[in-house]
Amino acid sequence: MERRTLLRAAVLGGSSAVFGGTLWRGAAYAAPAQPGTGPYGALGAANANGIRLPSGFTSRVIARSGQTVTGTSYTWHNAPDGGACYADGSGWIYVSNSEINPSGGASAVRFSSSGAITGAYRILSGTRQNCAGGKTPWNTWLSCEEVSLGYVYETDPWGVNASVRRDAMGRFKHEAAAADPVRKVVYLTEDETSGCLYRFVPTTWGNLSSGTLQVLVAGTATSGSFTWANIPDPDGSPTTTRTQVSGSKKFNGGEGCYYADDTVWFTTKGDNRVWQLNLTNNTYELAYDDSLVTSGTAPLTGVDNVTGTSSGDLFVAEDGGNMEICVITPDDVIAPFLRIDNQSGSEITGPAFSPDGRRLYFSSQRGTSGSSSGGITYEVTGPFRS
Repeated sequence: MERRTLLRAAVLGGSSAVFGGTLWRGAAYAAPAQPGTGPYGALGAANANGIRLPSGFTSRVIARSGQTVTGTSYTWHNAPDGGACYADGSGWIYVSNSEINPSGGASAVRFSSSGAITGAYRILSGTRQNCAGGKTPWNTWLSCEEVSLGYVYETDPWGVNASVRRDAMGRFKHEAAAADPVRKVVYLTEDETSGCLYRFVPTTWGNLSSGTLQVLVAGTATSGSFTWANIPDPDGSPTTTRTQVSGSKKFNGGEGCYYADDTVWFTTKGDNRVWQLNLTNNTYELAYDDSLVTSGTAPLTGVDNVTGTSSGDLFVAEDGGNMEICVITPDDVIAPFLRIDNQSGSEITGPAFSPDGRRLYFSSQRGTSGSSSGGITYEVTGPFRS
């Protein structure tokens, strides 16, 4: 899939309208979208859960921090953050991190084929401020510590096998991870104002116990070519990993990361950008930059976690902003897919689709209270594009 770079967004309508763009690649322009005509249509009124959704979509609350998950005896963790879904026979599992320090860790909720909750349990304990992470092709969850000299922990979504700390993946302020089964590497973002983008090259694909940590090397421009360089000391002490390699490209607050079709998308919250690495030709460019919006209000602010669908749509969660999950289509239409009302002290985290693509899971990390103990985890069901 080829995605054009968004150089100038022309906002149409108001903040609740769909936002099209005047889009440029070479000499070709894409037609701007019309108000209210994104891939899913305009948002409706807030439902009983305080969520504005397009027509045909419904929501339910899956879990609340400090309360037992429906039908189970398990108490859901505080500050739910990054997440992923895993096929489980005819059902599935949703894994969610806990971004608190100390403690943290991760939990899981199991669903039957009908979507009924059949269990909930802990899969990682004794770690610090587990923010985002990533799913591996061998069905483990990489839970990342967003602290100085933080680690990556490989965990079992079924809660059977003990979690394992993966020291070879480096010690830094980890955010998200995205596995690339073609090149057999894992990409890693760093939540620092002068953070880097890394990739981990395992000695053996499917085994993260050893390998080489590398950093992206490129110029200071917003597009160009890149290479990878080995990090001499992945332990990051006494010299931080982001300062060990001359020419390593700096990114302002790395957040979500997603791989598909020879492309890596990742977000940087400090400058509100969505970047893309084109892995077939080793170039990078911007997929979204709100500073280039020339009129109205930027359609996407507070970029954070990101996921995608088989249709090529990207779903980007907002940390603050309008508390929206926005969709960026392959033809660069940008629109809010949903909005949570009356939770301005929170952020949206952990978007992930069920294996069949019909359900979207995510959390409001601090809910209506604005406190880590007020987290709410949701499910949205409806006619997602396949």
